[in-house]
Amino acid sequence: MPVGTRDALLNAAEHMMRSKGYAAFSYADLVDEVGIRKASIHHHFPTKEDLGVAIVEGYIDRVKSEFERIEQESDKLIDRLSGFTRGFQDGLLVGRLPLCGALAAEMAVLPGRLQTLTYEFFDMQLQWLTKILDHAISRKQIPAKTDTEMKAYQILSLMEGSSFVSWAMRDRGPIDASALLNVIKAR
Repeated sequence: MPVGTRDALLNAAEHMMRSKGYAAFSYADLVDEVGIRKASIHHHFPTKEDLGVAIVEGYIDRVKSEFERIEQESDKLIDRLSGFTRGFQDGLLVGRLPLCGALAAEMAVLPGRLQTLTYEFFDMQLQWLTKILDHAISRKQIPAKTDTEMKAYQILSLMEGSSFVSWAMRDRGPIDASALLNVIKAR
């Protein structure tokens, strides 16, 4: 099925945001990439902020759906963590940073709505990680004394940070779920 103009703009802009940053691309870049006039871009997205918001909202929806799929696929923490790491690994394989990690690096210069969505995205991931860790405690997969909020923060920080290091070093070596289990089990 052919990709419509709006979707082509969203895909091209997301790629640019994840590979060079929000501040580093313009509608002129999209004109070149998608092959349409700037007025056509403004028809779909009156401002760059509108475009950025549409990208992040779509990204959040895709990640939420992925989290639901991961939970339905397996009850085991190792499998759920593997599913979580997959998104980071897939992005690195095509030379892209995690979207909201890339945005967080530019937080001070982002428009207000993008700052809010970036915060909400990180919060949503932390809540989900905490939930799957709490579930793992209830299934006796990890110790009951595990501080799940702290471990969720450590896992997310490790994945976001390792993505930036791997991207900068042009190293495609991913962090896997077993490494995350070691973080969870560490005191």
